Amino acid sequence: MSLLVNFHISITGKLLMMRYRSYLITFLSICIVFGAWEIAGRIPVSYAFPTFTETIAAFWALLIKGTLFVAYFETLKPLVVGVLISAFVGIGIGLAIGLSRMSDWLLSPIFVVMQTAPLAALIPLLIMIYGIGLTSKVAVVLIMAMPVIVLNTGSAVSNTPASMVEMARSFQGSKRDIIFKIILPAASPIIFAGLRLGVSAGFIGAVLAELKITPTGVGDIITFSRSIADYPSMYAAIMSIILLAVIFLQVLERMEILLFKGRGRGHASEE
Repeated sequence: MSLLVNFHISITGKLLMMRYRSYLITFLSICIVFGAWEIAGRIPVSYAFPTFTETIAAFWALLIKGTLFVAYFETLKPLVVGVLISAFVGIGIGLAIGLSRMSDWLLSPIFVVMQTAPLAALIPLLIMIYGIGLTSKVAVVLIMAMPVIVLNTGSAVSNTPASMVEMARSFQGSKRDIIFKIILPAASPIIFAGLRLGVSAGFIGAVLAELKITPTGVGDIITFSRSIADYPSMYAAIMSIILLAVIFLQVLERMEILLFKGRGRGHASEE
């Protein structure tokens, strides 16, 4: 009995050490990046490149004044709408592409073209069609986010192990059961990887829309700060975008764990 207890304590201790080691490595990598940033700003690499401490000071100033909150109220509108539409519609289209060869032939080329098209060249066309309001900004987010989600979902669904599908059919599983209990759990890692990439692309699209269509939200802070040579505030706004994107991605990762916890989630390519 004592041997089992000691073995359990040993395994638990090793797991905790591995977890803390990963946290320590992450912390050290962050310190290296920010330390290099501080050194590069003090050399200086460029007069337009502030130090990390100056950027943090500007970031807190924007927070205290409430400027960032007001800016993100505008930026998050097209981002949230675009990402939600991309997620729900994109996963639905990806399912159709993965389950039907005809849908694959009809729809896949459209999203491949969307993914490879130069967005900066399409923005003037979107402005001509939808104007300079919310609709055109949502369209930019959709063009950036949806192709990644659709193509990843389609690839994941089409690569679901045929043996698992055949087993479900042999047990008289309905098509709905096969999709929701076999295909989606098996394809979930690649689908959620596509969602994370789509969210990242959506952030890029939202900020690009604000810079190229109308300077509102965080894009307005970046444009205005650059125009008056307030580079710490400009970099603080850019850093806030990165921080928010990381938070969004962590939330998606937690959602994936909660949704498929205990459901035998596996890789779509596993045999």
